[in-house]
Amino acid sequence: MTGRAFLQACFPVALTTWVPYGDLSGFLKFGTGTLTMPFAQPQVDAVTSATPLASMKFESIPTEITDLLLGSISGSLGETSALLILLGGLYLAVRKFLNWRIPVGIFATVFVLATILHLIDPEKYPDGVFHLLSGGLMLGAVFMATDPVTSPVTPRGSWFFAAGVGILVVAIRQFGGLPEGVMYSILLMNGLTPLIDRYTQPKIYGAQKPAKEKKQ
Repeated sequence: MTGRAFLQACFPVALTTWVPYGDLSGFLKFGTGTLTMPFAQPQVDAVTSATPLASMKFESIPTEITDLLLGSISGSLGETSALLILLGGLYLAVRKFLNWRIPVGIFATVFVLATILHLIDPEKYPDGVFHLLSGGLMLGAVFMATDPVTSPVTPRGSWFFAAGVGILVVAIRQFGGLPEGVMYSILLMNGLTPLIDRYTQPKIYGAQKPAKEKKQ
């Protein structure tokens, strides 16, 4: 994510341009720019289309929930089919390869906050289901925020971490200049992980704090 954040800042156009969604007939076909040498210009430019988040934020055009769930939309790799990402996350949770509290906490926080904003102004703010299924929220919550090195190790800390990610995601999406904020939200909360671990460590039963030495 740090590498992607760097590329996002240096090459924003290239990282926010996608070809439109196509059916399975074009699955094995290469685009004109796929095998183009670096810094070379392809013969035919690709036809691009906006992602659901960009369409909703800048044009107030919603996307069908079924398309978001199945991936019949344009977008970056890993943010188009919410169903496949959920199935992969469920497998990892069953095998205990990830902390289930983090994705569940992120989903719950985003859904609650988005629903509150939607009730305040339905025309301006999309509902909670749209936020959950659009953009990179599913991929980030399941496969990135759960990284054991950069996420809290305590159960209570995991809930605080997840709530922080969810709050930042909704804040950036709805009130920031970018349509998406999952990457930056996770990176910001990763920086707070040591602090969260420090203040959420469980107390050891029977342990006593060392007495402070009195100054003479």
